[in-house]
Amino acid sequence: MSKVKYYYDSESLSYRKIERKKGRTLKYVFTFLLAAALFGFLFVFIASRYVESPRERALARELQHMELQYQLLNKKMDQAQQVLANVEERDNAIYRLYFEANPIPEEQRKAGFGGINRYKDLEGFDNSKLIIETNKRMDVLMKQIVVQSRSLDEIAVLAENKEKFLASIPAIQPVNNEDMTRMASGFGYRTDPFTKVRKFHFGMDFTAPRGTPIYASGDGVVTRADNTATGYGNHIRIDHGYGYVSLYAHLYKYNVRVNQKVKRGDLIGFVGSTGRSEAPHLHYEIFKDDERINPINFYYGNLSAEEYGRLLERASLENQSLD
Repeated sequence: MSKVKYYYDSESLSYRKIERKKGRTLKYVFTFLLAAALFGFLFVFIASRYVESPRERALARELQHMELQYQLLNKKMDQAQQVLANVEERDNAIYRLYFEANPIPEEQRKAGFGGINRYKDLEGFDNSKLIIETNKRMDVLMKQIVVQSRSLDEIAVLAENKEKFLASIPAIQPVNNEDMTRMASGFGYRTDPFTKVRKFHFGMDFTAPRGTPIYASGDGVVTRADNTATGYGNHIRIDHGYGYVSLYAHLYKYNVRVNQKVKRGDLIGFVGSTGRSEAPHLHYEIFKDDERINPINFYYGNLSAEEYGRLLERASLENQSLD
């Protein structure tokens, strides 16, 4: 029950009851409700801006996880792009060229998609740029794979009548692929083991114990099996025809003679450390029209895609060579 209030009337010299007017009471009530509503709105506004609800925290974690997945996807696409670029290089520089097929232009391999905006539905989100760019990369990569697949189909048809050529290309590792640790140094600039000077290394070094078998990487004829070439020590050269020659250096001993015909996979010698060599290993080179080229492009004959990817990674390291 509300308290009754009085005031002192100086004319009648008595206390009189204060009568509250209805209009004033309604005014007080309205003012109170308005103030309460404004305070409640302000509280909700501040809470919504600066205080996360459990659902908002869950959505934020989900968004962070999504961004991480997109970043990982982009890294995987980088790796896939590297492997595909190597396949494309071999396709243009070897297969299509020597099967008398025109190389596929770079702009055709990596062309995007013109015309209509394919990614309009992905616009307007906080991470639209990341999502759109990732989708674009994926679409271009898929198109490159389709182009390369069709090219290889065409090469397969052209190769049906050129088995001799394919058998002659030096297309396998010259030592058994027991593990990738045997690939010690690749083609490119490396540190010389004796002078410690950075210089170009024209082949690939495979570490292996003395006496490890060495195999011919393609059909051909042995043109040299001697130790008269500077730095190579005991070494073998095989002429495969079509402008290709393979070289096997620092051998312990030979298993072939000059002018002998060999087939891919034939045992031709054994790993040693003769000549300018720091440790037992095979130094392997490939020549095309008297120019040294990277042997890494010629291992499609006995390596899986996974093994080739690991070999490519190790061959790219700029370390110290063994000769």
